Amino acid sequence: MRIVCYFPPNKDCKPWLDALRSRIRSPASVEAWQPDSPAADYAVVWRPSQAFFDSQPCLRAIFVAGAGVDAVLSLRLPIGVPVLRLEDAGMASQMTEYVVHAVLRHFRQFDAYAEQAAAGCWRERPLRLRSEYPVGLMGYGVLGQAAARALQVLDFDVHAWTRTPRDSAALRVYCGADSLTDFLRATRILVCMLPLTPDTEGIICRDTLEQLHSGSYLINLARGAHVVESDLLAALDTGHLLGATLDVCRDEPAAPDHPFWRHPKITLTPHIAGTTLCAESVEQIADNIDALERGIPARGYVDPRRGY
Repeated sequence: MRIVCYFPPNKDCKPWLDALRSRIRSPASVEAWQPDSPAADYAVVWRPSQAFFDSQPCLRAIFVAGAGVDAVLSLRLPIGVPVLRLEDAGMASQMTEYVVHAVLRHFRQFDAYAEQAAAGCWRERPLRLRSEYPVGLMGYGVLGQAAARALQVLDFDVHAWTRTPRDSAALRVYCGADSLTDFLRATRILVCMLPLTPDTEGIICRDTLEQLHSGSYLINLARGAHVVESDLLAALDTGHLLGATLDVCRDEPAAPDHPFWRHPKITLTPHIAGTTLCAESVEQIADNIDALERGIPARGYVDPRRGY
């Protein structure tokens, strides 16, 4: 069995190679990809190139070393080869921390207090009520469910929206395009955790933002392409949105002159809400390779038609 790993030049793949070599149960060759690498059975990839897939016509499965698969699905893949994504691999707790921090920072007005402190101003601000700040999660997969549970522990009113039907006894889930308006009108803190697909690109735009409560807040830790950036800036400048915490933007890394850096109502972080953890990821990938070798079901299959 041959396993080939593709990581971009700025990403150190040695820990992944070492972990896979020590974890794979069956005898296997695990190597970093080179243009002249022999055909492999399985691929573990992070932001792969088209040249990689063109050189690997015999793959039996492609494992994406992350939760998002849009960069892989945008390429021309070997016909009939399944793509499998990580279902958690340590990212759920990180992303939950990010969401909870951003929600509390806005709700408890810690951002405003930081501005007051910088100006030497000692002034108590009016207390906000949780009942007036319902949180709406766009996306309710493994990561969204973890964030919802944490927010509910803090007594926030939480609901979710998904593109496809989803059963949940834990909270109200709005499903499908026809329910998006109702979801947005019930939301004051909007958290985007959607996968990026052709249907969700640009979903946070002038139309959707206008349907939120006046004085709402946006948190995006999914993909920058979910947001029409000019529409977001306009909503902030008119005061319809009070602010935004963004972990992503359309073009990354953000250029030094990107308006998000200097906008007083935006907090921008460099795509760090959920960092892929090597050990946890390799454990999941190795279990799936073992399952495929034994002919039993694996986990994390991506539906190319849905984009996740």
